[in-house]
Amino acid sequence: MNDMSSTIESPRAGPPPSPAVIFEAIVKQQAVAATYNRGEVTLAPHAIYTRHDEIYVDATTLDRDGRPPKEEKMGAFKLSGLGGLRITPRRFAVSTLWNPAEKRYEGTMLMAVETA
Repeated sequence: MNDMSSTIESPRAGPPPSPAVIFEAIVKQQAVAATYNRGEVTLAPHAIYTRHDEIYVDATTLDRDGRPPKEEKMGAFKLSGLGGLRITPRRFAVSTLWNPAEKRYEGTMLMAVETA
């Protein structure tokens, strides 16, 4: 008898996303794609840092479910919440919203985009 339950994907989460993808994206200024809150997002990561023993990524959203945002804003994304994280060939410019001098980055920054 064949157990059909083994062919059904369980709802358990996959392996946690690697910060190495974000490090590479920041260095190369290439966007990343991921699933976030059940939607597909393309992000321009500007910084990766720690807060409360968790890793966060500050990024601008380039698109969500294939649509560009109504306005540009810098968002904080918990790395563990970015499913299927992968680098894309899409390049990005450093946003004018990026402020590396913000107090929350003091002593917590792992890597950030370089500003001219």
